[in-house]
Order: sequence, then C-alpha cells, then structure tokens
Amino acid sequence: MADMMQFDLVSPERRLASVEASAVQIPGADGDFTAMANHAPVIATLRPGIVTVQGANGEEKFVVTGGFAEVSPEGTSVLAERAMPVNEVTQEVLDDFVSAAVAARDNATPEMLDQLAKQVGDIAQIASDLGLQAKAG
Repeated sequence: MADMMQFDLVSPERRLASVEASAVQIPGADGDFTAMANHAPVIATLRPGIVTVQGANGEEKFVVTGGFAEVSPEGTSVLAERAMPVNEVTQEVLDDFVSAAVAARDNATPEMLDQLAKQVGDIAQIASDLGLQAKAG
C-alpha cells in the first residue's frame, strides 16, 4: 500500500475532511499539483477548482473557490475560502460562486483585473467538470 499522510480541509464554515490520504490533487494558482507523503514543504495559493483526495475509502472530491495549501512531508492542509463536497454543488451554489467572482472582477483595481477575470473562468471550468452551466456575468 502507498505511504499515507494526514490530509485536512477546512473552510470558515466547517471542517470538511480529516483523513489519511495517499495523494491529494490540488488546484494551485500557479498550476495543479499532487501532494503525497514525504512531499517537499510548500505553501501554495489555490485557484477555484476541485481538490481530489485518494484515501483508504477511495476517492473524495471537494470544490474550493480559493485559499491556501500547506504541504509537508507528514501531511497536507487546505485552508479554503469556500469549500464543499462536489455532491453538494448545485446550480444555485454555482450561480452564487459566479456572482461573487463577477462582482469582485467588476470592482477590481486595474492591477487585479486579470487575476479576477481568470477566477471567473476557473469557476466556469468547475461548472463544466460537474455537468453544470456557468451563467455568464
């Protein structure tokens, strides 16, 4: 069996996961990456996307809208702005994500405009991955 590490996923609303995992796929702002046991220490900013956890009980997926991941040889912690299991993401929830991202983009300073426009696109990709429709903003 693959080496295991501790994985924790928390948002301001709740703790979503605290499990042993063999691998965690993370949507990093600078590119997706996979954390595994004995991974080199890293702290990464998250982009909106899907965190996939491989554990003893199979695969679990969570939608995150941003935040940070801290990876160490012993484990991985994800501190998400907003997060939920993919099975809780409805069209209404997705519409709320899009509205918040569009509002942030529309009120952005010129320096932040590109980053926030990309965030809207990342949320549209989540919608596509989940078989939902991102309503244009």
